[in-house]
Amino acid sequence: MSIDPREKVVLFIDGANLYATSKAIGIDIDYRRLLAEFQAKAYLLRAYYYTALVEDQEYSSIRPLIDWLDYNGFTVVTKPAKEFTDAAGRRKIKGNMDIELTVDALEMSPHFDHFVLFSGDGDFTALVAALQRKGKRVTVASTLSTPTPMISDDLRRQADFFLDVAELAKTVGRAVDRTPSAPIDRAPVPADDRAK
Repeated sequence: MSIDPREKVVLFIDGANLYATSKAIGIDIDYRRLLAEFQAKAYLLRAYYYTALVEDQEYSSIRPLIDWLDYNGFTVVTKPAKEFTDAAGRRKIKGNMDIELTVDALEMSPHFDHFVLFSGDGDFTALVAALQRKGKRVTVASTLSTPTPMISDDLRRQADFFLDVAELAKTVGRAVDRTPSAPIDRAPVPADDRAK
């Protein structure tokens, strides 16, 4: 990881995108270890986690994770997901957090040196370029280790550094454990993240 220990670092996590990436490579992210990893490398100013929530559901599988993150050092940003029926009559859920993430990153830019974006979404290429024009260094975390890369080529080219989540998983990941009697002594993992 190319982070100078003197830098003030912020983490911006596109929750739906990181969830899809981690599932594609067959791991779960241990968010406690993720924070510790970056705190050990530099001054971690803030860690943001963005996701949309389906408000009218009696139980949301992502709610335990959101609550855990909120109490354990993350700034959680949510908004209600929109539910609609497509032309084929299928129920769809849409919850894009790109604008919220972008606005927060630009507003906070005077306070950090290094921006770490956990997303492969090419829509963030313009944000990365804008931050670089402000003198910020940018790392994008996604993966190339899946048959179809989870990161936009434009976003990867624009970033100063690329961090493969498959490589990061060696220190902050854990194998997916689906046994019903598995101990719950770590950050909860959503069974289904339909935020995007």
